[in-house]
Amino acid sequence: MSSHSLPPIIVMGVSGSGKSTMGALLGERLDLPFIDGDDLHPDENREKMRAGHPLDDDDRWPWLHRIGELIDAGLVEGHATIVACSALRKSYRDLIRRHAPEAIFVHLRGSSELIADRMGARDHEYMPATLLGSQLATLEPLEDDERGVVVDVTASPDELADQIIAALPAVTTP
Repeated sequence: MSSHSLPPIIVMGVSGSGKSTMGALLGERLDLPFIDGDDLHPDENREKMRAGHPLDDDDRWPWLHRIGELIDAGLVEGHATIVACSALRKSYRDLIRRHAPEAIFVHLRGSSELIADRMGARDHEYMPATLLGSQLATLEPLEDDERGVVVDVTASPDELADQIIAALPAVTTP
């Protein structure tokens, strides 16, 4: 499958699931630009999370619009973009699809224990492990009418990338 025929790919899941790692690896493997959605949060969102407060919809909408705008810009330039973005609720994914209807979502799924262990082993600029519970409570799995693939994050990053790339042909056709 040529990277030129791919739609935008949103690597989604809760914090600590490996979105940034997987997005960067997929970008490298598929020769597509990668954007880490964490880099697009406004300072207010970062400060709120750093203080241990979960974001609400009012915090997320402008951020999600910015992600959609960057996906649009890539399409205008003639290429898909891979974006790491939690995309926890269907309404958030719907907003992204308003910018890029053909977008597919790769849901990185793992047990709360595994994700908590991963979060405890890393030092994130503003996302404390204490917010994992609110993210898990907010998460709405992909629905049957959403184009995407779900992978279990217990596999290594290379194995996950192989699984995702192998699944793309089945989920990229409308």
